[in-house]
Amino acid sequence: MVVTAQTKGRGVIGLHIGTNNAQRFFPKSASVIELHLDHLDIQCDLSPEFWNGNPEICDPRLCAWLDAKHQQKRPGQEQIALALIPAGKNAFRLSAVATNGKVKH
Repeated sequence: MVVTAQTKGRGVIGLHIGTNNAQRFFPKSASVIELHLDHLDIQCDLSPEFWNGNPEICDPRLCAWLDAKHQQKRPGQEQIALALIPAGKNAFRLSAVATNGKVKH
């Protein structure tokens, strides 16, 4: 699934999943998911707002990783497209998406 890193100014403030992706790929019983970020594995809480119209993941470790990985965003660009790939029960691998729409490994 394609998701976006939401930015404000120079920093990343969260990962926007989208309502359709949340309903399709995230079980309602999940309150925590595991994210594989290169060599880093983190667990992120899913807030109640995730299920009530605000499907975002906000975690300081995720934001720091996204900031470090995606310094190349263009001025004025507010979103960075990423691939969130299912990697087990309540687990996902986050990868960059190239400008041609292909997943970068």
